[in-house]
Amino acid sequence: MLINNIEIDVKVKCIEADTTQAKVAESIQTTRSYVNRLIKSPGKILNKTFVAMMEALGYDIEIRYVKRE
Repeated sequence: MLINNIEIDVKVKCIEADTTQAKVAESIQTTRSYVNRLIKSPGKILNKTFVAMMEALGYDIEIRYVKRE
């Protein structure tokens, strides 16, 4: 099971960075709608097969965010 809520995580990190999803999309040279679709469908960000394999091995998945210096 994926412990994190990707949608909330991204929104919180945008607020912390005083930016928007639109600005993030622009900085990675993609569209706002594509970024929004990914955020609303975490299965597209994190491979469902990988999650299933880790679950089969008895693991949950937690994503940890570490700010770069």
